[in-house]
Amino acid sequence: MSPFSKETLTLLIPSKGAADAASGVKSSWQLTLRRLRRDPASVGSAVVIVLIVVFALGAPLIAQWTGHGPTEQFRETGLSPAGMPVPPNGEFLLGTDQLGRDLLVRLAYGAQVSLLVGVVASLAASAIGILIGMTAGFFGGVVDTVLSRVIDLVMSVPFLLVAIATVSVLGPSLQLSISVIVFFSWAGLARVIRGQVLALREREFIETARSLGQSPIATMFRDVLPNLVVPIVVYTTLMIPAAIVFEATLSFLGLGTVPPTPSWGNMLADASNGSMYIVAPWMVLVPGLALLALTLTFNLVGDGLRDALDPSSAKGARA
Repeated sequence: MSPFSKETLTLLIPSKGAADAASGVKSSWQLTLRRLRRDPASVGSAVVIVLIVVFALGAPLIAQWTGHGPTEQFRETGLSPAGMPVPPNGEFLLGTDQLGRDLLVRLAYGAQVSLLVGVVASLAASAIGILIGMTAGFFGGVVDTVLSRVIDLVMSVPFLLVAIATVSVLGPSLQLSISVIVFFSWAGLARVIRGQVLALREREFIETARSLGQSPIATMFRDVLPNLVVPIVVYTTLMIPAAIVFEATLSFLGLGTVPPTPSWGNMLADASNGSMYIVAPWMVLVPGLALLALTLTFNLVGDGLRDALDPSSAKGARA
């Protein structure tokens, strides 16, 4: 029997928040930002992401400025006398597609779809992965065995096969695309979180929380979760471009966003129909380069965050 009461132990043993405050958490985040600013690739990528977000949010203004709607067809000025798309010119800055629609306006509205799917699907998948990974790692035993087998099962299921089967039954939609992406995205993060929690659950501050009678759920969210910020931030950032590519793949195959709603995936599908990209290469270059730029910049920012948040990394050690 301990000679100290629970209240006395609480006063004698500093809380994790107090220990973090004493160790200078604020200064560590400042150091992280300093490391990140020293990486020109990450800074440049962050600027590009901000510009793409502004471009997507300004889609209605772009449509108003050009006088062209995202689904509006201009068969008189947007198509040549032979019925072919017109190249970039003064009226259509990025050219038109096979129906005479303005690619600039469609690109802006398609950016909204890509960013919406990427952010929403990644956040939802992260929430599921964090919850399942923490539960499996913290409780161990049968719980860990069952959840680990579920993770392995999800990671072994073929993505396109399930997507095609699901859409054939329920029909294509943006909501279904997000659901499919979330289903296939959470397992990787869950496995990473599980491994981190297995190492954390034997640490001294966890034993202290248990000795004070704190419930397992409270310990998970108050003591374990704050120590998982680095892998969560990095992995979620890297999940966004993967989700964007998933959505573009589904839309390209006719399983995602339903035309005439613009998305970068179905814009690429329009370019491939009838090999239109041969006579109108801008139809594939415009959405293709935009997709490449967005996914590449998110990956570079994710790599930069990983190096900045991990002091043991090569770049972090130099800071």
